[in-house]
Amino acid sequence: MESTESRFLRYLQVDTPSDENNPSVTPSTPCQHALARMLCEELCALGLNAEVTENAYVYSAIEANCEGATAIGFIAHIDVVGEPKGYGVKPQVIRNYGGGDIVLPCGRIKASDFPELSDYVGKDIVTSDGSTILGADDKAGVAEIMSLAQYLVNHPEIRHGRVGIAFTPDEEIGHGAALFDLNKFGCKYAYTVDGEEMGEISYETFNGASFKITVNGVNIHPGQAKGRMINAVTVSNEIISAFPADERPETTEGREGYYFIMSVEGGVEKCTLHGIIRDHDSDKFDRRKQYVRRVVEDMRAKYGDRISVEIADQYRNCAEVIAPHIHLVENVRTAMRELGIQPITQPVRGGTDGSQLSYMGLPCPNICTGGRNAHGLNEFIAIQDMEKVVQILLKVVCAYAK
Repeated sequence: MESTESRFLRYLQVDTPSDENNPSVTPSTPCQHALARMLCEELCALGLNAEVTENAYVYSAIEANCEGATAIGFIAHIDVVGEPKGYGVKPQVIRNYGGGDIVLPCGRIKASDFPELSDYVGKDIVTSDGSTILGADDKAGVAEIMSLAQYLVNHPEIRHGRVGIAFTPDEEIGHGAALFDLNKFGCKYAYTVDGEEMGEISYETFNGASFKITVNGVNIHPGQAKGRMINAVTVSNEIISAFPADERPETTEGREGYYFIMSVEGGVEKCTLHGIIRDHDSDKFDRRKQYVRRVVEDMRAKYGDRISVEIADQYRNCAEVIAPHIHLVENVRTAMRELGIQPITQPVRGGTDGSQLSYMGLPCPNICTGGRNAHGLNEFIAIQDMEKVVQILLKVVCAYAK
């Protein structure tokens, strides 16, 4: 019987970064197929029926062994972010962490920067070597669901309904639910296992949209530029300055929304600004989209029609879909309390596959994995916390068999 730790360390070393610059293909990177196939094979080795699609979605299930139980499923994503660096992960295990800084081969996780490390003294912590992300988002969720499957198969005496299992590609670029097959999954409710801090149970996400602003400039020799040059870089700077400084990711928290200019590409002749809009409140979200359009309209009034904008909705706050099924949240809270874990119910300052799946008809809150500092070089997770998450999932399965 393979341990959660062993599974996790294996999965971390399979490259799976998704590529936001290749959104028209699923998966956006061919490397994701390798982990999808591996998981399908491991599920089959447990004696389960499993399938991997041509788009790297994995579906399986542990069939019900009692009557009247509710079908419940668990979902995690196999991809990781590509930046700062998602390839070539070399996991490190710090046994019985004694406190203080964690010194890595290529970096250091400073206790002064991450005071929450004091909560992990005595635990076995997994990090990268400091040169890459770790990828606990969401390979921790993958490993936890696989451990749950293994436990249920090895303990047929545990009463349960159908337990659906699915692994998706491209969640990190917002496409994880795009080709999700609800019929193959075959569950009435589900959970994404894609949160972070131990105790998190979330059923409220941002509303999300992306935008692209294109600025076409006029390039003239600088010696002859007066009154004739339109520097797309300078205009782009004006556009960025038009967004409120106190409504950025680095200046907001909780349910506060924001505008985020993520990149500016180009030069004098042409610049492209890529950004996102986030807000938990639907009306405020709509007003934010209108504000982006107004900024562009103001710039067009000054520089002409050489400036354009494209806005695309990405996902919606799933709270209104999940609220009528609040038992999904309450059963997780109960499971956590029984295990001595204090539930933390807070809005996700982002989105999960569950955001889209909920609106597709599969109410889908998000459960913690135990990971911390996702998407960064200082990402870490405790093995003991991952094992606790497996226990939480097991208790939730049992709750729906009563």
